[in-house]
Amino acid sequence: VQLQASGGGLVQAGDSLRLSCAASGRALSTYAMGWFRQAPGKEREFVAGITSGLSFTAYADSVKGRFTISRDNAKNTVYLQMNSLKSEDTAVYYCAASASWYGRGYFRPDYWGRGTLVTVSS
Repeated sequence: VQLQASGGGLVQAGDSLRLSCAASGRALSTYAMGWFRQAPGKEREFVAGITSGLSFTAYADSVKGRFTISRDNAKNTVYLQMNSLKSEDTAVYYCAASASWYGRGYFRPDYWGRGTLVTVSS
């Protein structure tokens, strides 16, 4: 599976942005999908995940209520809608696919996409 994230950019605090992750090489429908981010000088962290099938979702506490993950299996694409952005959301965002995540616990990626940079100015 090849994953390509897009949609990053420079926005102001309070703005919204939607990231997309397009897959090729294999159908996304059989994978749980996730978004991670890595801020400068920090470790990569889990942001949001969505299961295959029933599309259960999970979020990091820091983004709950502001970010929404969704998927369109017909388009082989996963989205991350980010609202009320804060300066601390500034990071490179990565999408990932997992064959073993079912909505709880550690999201172990089997595939990573290239990141897209989100910069939020205050």
